[in-house]
Amino acid sequence: MKLFFAPGTCALSPHIVLHELGIKFESVKVDLRQKTTADGQDYRLINPKGYVPALEIAPGDVLTEGPAIIQYLADQNPGSRLAPPAGTRERYRLLEWLNFVSTEVHKQFSMLFNREAPEEWKTIVKQKLQGRFAFLNEHLAVNAYLMGTDFSVADAYLFTVMRWAKAFNMNVDQHPNLSAYQQRVAARPAVKAALEAEGLPTA
Repeated sequence: MKLFFAPGTCALSPHIVLHELGIKFESVKVDLRQKTTADGQDYRLINPKGYVPALEIAPGDVLTEGPAIIQYLADQNPGSRLAPPAGTRERYRLLEWLNFVSTEVHKQFSMLFNREAPEEWKTIVKQKLQGRFAFLNEHLAVNAYLMGTDFSVADAYLFTVMRWAKAFNMNVDQHPNLSAYQQRVAARPAVKAALEAEGLPTA
């Protein structure tokens, strides 16, 4: 199994999940500007979309899109409790969270990475994100993790995209429950291992 990643991108979430599960895998760094892998391959031959993450399950069998990848990985070890069983109401709660993180947090941050976007537009995006942070802060006032007491793949995803707030000078401290949650997730051994593997700060 191979994980194609670029440091600090949303590929960190499957990286975390792989470490949580203790699955043996090979990580392959991708240069997103050149669309090449560390060993010189044309990355578009692996993932025609040209972005990360991508998971090569077997030669020629590649899965893309982070939320799909992390659910696939969790289902390889149902006992890990990283995802509720398929078909249960709790699984749909997980899907609800994954969709929220994908569209309401990840996608909004993606707009801020656009260098050509006017600052006025970015200000509006940041205001929208602060509203989403407030919602998460309220939820985390009575829940250790998004799904309650158990860490799930949705937490790996949210933790990953929330790390970008610092890059855009967004104050998360005004949301103390969300801030404490980020610290709680960061303290997990698997999260530290994934961050170290990508050469990212663990604190």
